[in-house]
Amino acid sequence: MVAQSDSAFPMAGYSDGNNRRELPLKPSARAGRSPKVATIADVAQLAGVSPMTVSRVINGEQNVRPGTREKVQAAVAELNYVPNQAARHLAGSEPIRIGMLYVDPGAGYLSEFLIGLLNKATLRHVQLVVQRCEAARVGDEKAAAEMIANGIDGLILPPPFCDSQPLFQLVTDTDTPAVVVSSGTPPEGVCAVGIDDYQAAYEMTRHLMSLGHHRLGYIIGDPSQSSSARRLAGFHAAMADAGLNIEEEEVVAQGMFTYRSGLDAAEALLSQERRPTAIFASNDDMAAATVAIAHRMGLDVPSDLTVVGFDDAPLATTIWPELTTVRQPIMEMAGAAVDLLVRHIRARRGGEPLPSEHQQMDFELVRRQSDAAPRLRPPLRRGAGTAS
Repeated sequence: MVAQSDSAFPMAGYSDGNNRRELPLKPSARAGRSPKVATIADVAQLAGVSPMTVSRVINGEQNVRPGTREKVQAAVAELNYVPNQAARHLAGSEPIRIGMLYVDPGAGYLSEFLIGLLNKATLRHVQLVVQRCEAARVGDEKAAAEMIANGIDGLILPPPFCDSQPLFQLVTDTDTPAVVVSSGTPPEGVCAVGIDDYQAAYEMTRHLMSLGHHRLGYIIGDPSQSSSARRLAGFHAAMADAGLNIEEEEVVAQGMFTYRSGLDAAEALLSQERRPTAIFASNDDMAAATVAIAHRMGLDVPSDLTVVGFDDAPLATTIWPELTTVRQPIMEMAGAAVDLLVRHIRARRGGEPLPSEHQQMDFELVRRQSDAAPRLRPPLRRGAGTAS
């Protein structure tokens, strides 16, 4: 139950889950004097929670523990905190329009992201406005500026726009609420949702080494995206911690997070005289391309070559063999981005803007059929008559 409205005073009320309790107002308020008007920060301090938690309780959001909710409601009553009802009415009734930029709707990551975004926008009664850009980082700020000029209330920026400095400058200059998703290094002052790319890549690399692989291939993602650097750093750290000589035991190739770039990178890795026994591609599209190249070269996956990916996009379970991969909860991340942005938009409309926050969600290593221990082969035997 949310905090009571003005009609609940001079006796402030809150619910303990079963019965309504009444708390008398402070004497100064009953005496007709003009005490200092309580703020949301005052309520947060008395309840021992953050202003964001107070805002969630007041707005009736469900993701608050019952005990915490009761403490906040008691603090609201004790301080006689009365939110600006007119502002709250506007915040709750005026439609919210959220904008999003995208590049390639066919990419596995983005298709999952769009589903999560649409589902949550429907549940929150939010209008979603999407704008396709022909190429990332080329005029992306112009497209966003047009959306802002047309009245959108906030922006959600998935890859590759999550690392666009021109866009960050735009939302700062126009004071537009924004949430970046899957940025390896989210900027200060902008809300963000993502996972720990470094730790996820570290754990996948350790998994490959636990299977017995030491000659590891790695396909790097788009160098303009900070998540690519974070994943590569996690890969390197795992090898270093295992005591492997990175210069001798790693084989890397540049990709761009696309299937086409994965084909080229995998061919380069597997054409080497001493090819890797396992390839870690930094997304599932490039991992799927690696499997295709391996099959074309007559290599069995995983007997001859282990292949693992990152994302757990739909493609991971539609190819054969199904991919072992790092699962980041893409649809849940999209939903969290909508919730986060809506909360900040409503807080601004209510005259009490919230500080930016970065939500880190859990990842999971999902093991399927594309990984195995390296095949042990007997050493080559010299033929008769070969010089010793």
